[in-house]
Amino acid sequence: MKDLAALENWLRCIEARLAQEKDDLNALDAAIGDADHGSNLFRGFHKVWEKLEATPPTDLPALFKLVGITLIGTVGGASGPLYGTFFLEAGKTLPAGSQTLDDAGLAAALAAGLAGLQRLGKAEKGDKTMVDALLPAIDTLQSSADLQKAAEAARQGLAATIPLIARKGRASYLGERSRGHADPGAASASLILECLAGDDASTS
Repeated sequence: MKDLAALENWLRCIEARLAQEKDDLNALDAAIGDADHGSNLFRGFHKVWEKLEATPPTDLPALFKLVGITLIGTVGGASGPLYGTFFLEAGKTLPAGSQTLDDAGLAAALAAGLAGLQRLGKAEKGDKTMVDALLPAIDTLQSSADLQKAAEAARQGLAATIPLIARKGRASYLGERSRGHADPGAASASLILECLAGDDASTS
């Protein structure tokens, strides 16, 4: 069960982890992208936290909407619209005024977010994107209602991107040269799932 305070803590964890690991994410992105994935996401989630402190949302749908709109408006490149859509679509599954989210509701919300992200990005498992971490994590959460197992599935999905050839985004232009590098989007997705599970001991 997650309440408003727990989900705000989730977002605070994401911002704190991105502050620590943005350079590592940028380094991953430098190999196959624009070298700014970590910096862009940190800027977005830092702005999310500023807005949360200034005007705390009164229910869960408002929280998810705030996150989604802020990420779309402040994060450059593809990751802003993709993660923004993820949070917006997740929030649409929640009843107006809701203050808590049970395990089934959380899994359903995240699954809706992933579906929206995939509609926008047209990515499937194996394309070497954030989907490779999010999809197994959410599948695991839906089947087990265990956030720790879901976070582990995301980490395994991240590792599985290393031998893949990118088929989406800027990295796809590299062809074979994209092989041998972890996908930065999968790395940030894994970080987000780790924070949701309260697992700050892991590294991206």
